[in-house]
Amino acid sequence: MENILASGLLLIDKPPGMTSFEVVRRGRRALRVKKVGHLGTLDPLATGLLPLALGEATKLAQFLLEEPKTYLATVRFGVETDTQDAAGRVVAQTDRLPGEGEIRRAAAGFQGELLQRPPAYSAVRHEGRRLYKLARQGVEVAPEPRRVVIHRLEIRELALPLMTILVECSKGTYVRTLAHDLGQALGCGAHLAALTRLAVGPFRLEDALPLAQVEEDPEGALRTGLIPLPACLPRFRALEVDRRQARRLAQGQALPWPGNSLAEGEKVRVLSGGDLVAVAMLRSGQSGRELAPLRVFVARVAG
Repeated sequence: MENILASGLLLIDKPPGMTSFEVVRRGRRALRVKKVGHLGTLDPLATGLLPLALGEATKLAQFLLEEPKTYLATVRFGVETDTQDAAGRVVAQTDRLPGEGEIRRAAAGFQGELLQRPPAYSAVRHEGRRLYKLARQGVEVAPEPRRVVIHRLEIRELALPLMTILVECSKGTYVRTLAHDLGQALGCGAHLAALTRLAVGPFRLEDALPLAQVEEDPEGALRTGLIPLPACLPRFRALEVDRRQARRLAQGQALPWPGNSLAEGEKVRVLSGGDLVAVAMLRSGQSGRELAPLRVFVARVAG
């Protein structure tokens, strides 16, 4: 029987060797929830935080996917692979490695806004097909570079040929491509040897549950670990409305919102009686400023 009350976020500590889809599949089966999605793919070799959106929380994915992500990454210099990580085939190798000072100077240049070309072995689509499928067929495609932002790149340990870095980055950033590009800049090549995701926006790995624990005690996992809908978007300001206004939002109608309490384009959580009833955005309408619903939770405004 489906657990219809399970709506919210459940933070999972993904083990190595498992795809993100497999975590979703096993979580769906253990928790008995039909609608389950994850908030940002982790490669099979990667470990760490994989938030699962359950039930109505899947409607919030578009907002949560915008959150920056934080990783602890190990880079191996002197070895390039075709996948840019340790799972790939070695395509170039050298024993001539740069010095510590050169590495630190090069790493400093990889902060801020960058143009990054997605790796050939990735889920990015080209003419409707996944790049990794084309790569496995021997089809070479050069995807268009994308703008990403490296908010923070901090060297935690440097013991050549390995370097451990803390990376805080925007959505869409490939840390293995960051490792590869750093190796190219230094002229020695490099690949991503290990990766752990530490955070997705305000959510932290230390608050995550091992997948095995969720499977062993799903009710306990939901009782202690489920982040309820009203708390799933803590960066969005919360506004309280009455039941009449809540029903209007649920019907897809905008609410007049005079005054200057919100900025144009600002997204907010709309609550009524403590329940999340909508995610809305302030905009200018024909009759003035109004709060327009982006996502609604109809079941929460009954009565």
